[in-house]
Amino acid sequence: MTSILGISAFYHDSAAALVVDGEIVAAAQEERFTRKKHDDSFPQQAVDYCLSEAGLSPDQLDYVGFYEKPLVKFERLLQTYLAYVPAGYLSFRQALPVWLKQKLHLPKEIRRGLGGKYRRRIVFTDHHESHAASAFFPSPFDEAAILTLDGVGEWSTTCLGVGRGNRIELAEEIRFPHSLGLLYSAFTYYCGFRVNSGEYKLMGLAPYGEPVYKERILDHLIDIKDDGSFRMDMRYFNYCQGLTMTSAAFHELFEGPPRKPESEITQREMDLAASVQAVTEEVMLRMARHAHHKTGMKNLVLAGGVALNCVANGRVLREGPFENLWIQPAAGDAGGALGTALFIWHQLLDYPRTPSGRDTQRGSLLGPMFDEAKIQQVLKDRKAVYETCESDEEVCDRVGDLIAEEKVIGWFQGRMEFGPRALGDRSILGDARSQKMQSVMNLKIKFRESFRPFAPIVLKDHVSDYFEMRPSEDSPYMLLVAPVAADKLYKLGEHYDRASGLARLHYARSTVPAITHVDNSARVQTVDEERNPLLHQLMSRFYEKSGCPVLINTSLNVRSEPIVCTPEDAYRCFLNTDMDVLVLGRQILLKEQQPVQLTEAEREAYLADFQLD
Repeated sequence: MTSILGISAFYHDSAAALVVDGEIVAAAQEERFTRKKHDDSFPQQAVDYCLSEAGLSPDQLDYVGFYEKPLVKFERLLQTYLAYVPAGYLSFRQALPVWLKQKLHLPKEIRRGLGGKYRRRIVFTDHHESHAASAFFPSPFDEAAILTLDGVGEWSTTCLGVGRGNRIELAEEIRFPHSLGLLYSAFTYYCGFRVNSGEYKLMGLAPYGEPVYKERILDHLIDIKDDGSFRMDMRYFNYCQGLTMTSAAFHELFEGPPRKPESEITQREMDLAASVQAVTEEVMLRMARHAHHKTGMKNLVLAGGVALNCVANGRVLREGPFENLWIQPAAGDAGGALGTALFIWHQLLDYPRTPSGRDTQRGSLLGPMFDEAKIQQVLKDRKAVYETCESDEEVCDRVGDLIAEEKVIGWFQGRMEFGPRALGDRSILGDARSQKMQSVMNLKIKFRESFRPFAPIVLKDHVSDYFEMRPSEDSPYMLLVAPVAADKLYKLGEHYDRASGLARLHYARSTVPAITHVDNSARVQTVDEERNPLLHQLMSRFYEKSGCPVLINTSLNVRSEPIVCTPEDAYRCFLNTDMDVLVLGRQILLKEQQPVQLTEAEREAYLADFQLD
């Protein structure tokens, strides 16, 4: 037996992943355990969980891998600071102590995290190599073109490569400071959202605006070539030398300072979001066409933080030259932990890989699970009132009725998801046919901005009935946006045509209005019996009752809180929101029956635990 632990840490989203004899056994992000959003510390609890899941101790590990090469990254930081002397002094002074104390001593940090019991080799893979490995090796393809796009690794910000069998090879790159991810983050910052966590808000805001600044971006900020390669005019950016993303020249170009966080969102921010989104989609489409021309392959795999831009992904699949697309569910840095473990197994140890036509990510349900006895003990300790169903069939029948009554359901089952999306085990579910459900969930459950869209889950066999996708097309990881089918849309008339911005939010646009965004699109997740049998059973039962194979699925958490991990986390979230029902395994809890009913002050104290992003 060969066991390999992969680790990502000390930048944005620390995680650990364990591969045993080529099989992905466990993977989790540290934030889920510490309850600190985007925790970048050493992933101690994630490592401990992975080892526990496999029944291993650190001394039984054969290899440990880290997702990037810290010395090369430090070289890039030094060269960047030197290039901008003296402008980069404040940024350099802030970063240097962390490097000297921790990041330049990673072998020591890793061995300490493993209790001093691991004495074998530590492998350091290149950052984009880790992304590429995470994209290709779990994919269902024997061969594929590979694109990795993010902010920056060591030097690379974008890479093009090829995967064949058990090998990957990266052939082309774009290097820092030219970065599609950092361009998007600059607009995230300028529009008043937090960098490295607010980019998905910008993507959700874009359909409310018009790309009126697109040409200004293309004329001044970025020069894009036919093959998708690009260079950026660094006069407009401050991330190389400063503590902000944008410069005074950027602010002058777009006629004002950055929006203050939590202030009113105006049409200007909507148009800026639409504009940078349009540029991002154009770059990704050109890159995809170049990758197809360069490799001649029919399959494409994606990873890196930009690959979480599901609107662009949908356009690459629909309008690009590739027949098939697979995207790593944990496309950001967390996925690098899995990538480095798989890279060691296949590329360094040369173990074979035999794709079966299905990905090996196991639905990305790779985190901890809790048995019925544990769940019941948690509820008893908290004096919760609950009913235990005798079977899964009874659970699905009861919950199907509750959803049809427009109840908001907290759904806690099986293993926790790996990656940023709740995929049906740590989810909040609702009736997609409800016109009020989007605003109720946003404002009373998630405590977040009203403009934020919700994603649908749909029975895979019915995906083409509701969305412009191929019959039974696979989209299990909520990483593709597709138009809602034309026959499900309403004709809205001149009143809607005259509306603009957030005013469009108040119109029902389809037979499933709660998941139809203002541009008549949706971020689609398909559900099949193999990956998530219980969720499939629930949705099938709801379909029998209602004739609708679509539900809302959003993550079981509140704004700025990591997705829940444990039954304790789920119960606390349930009490502190206006969620109607919580289903923990076979235990069903109704809010009005709970002996503890929190005051608004107590809820505010709960929300204060999580820093707004």
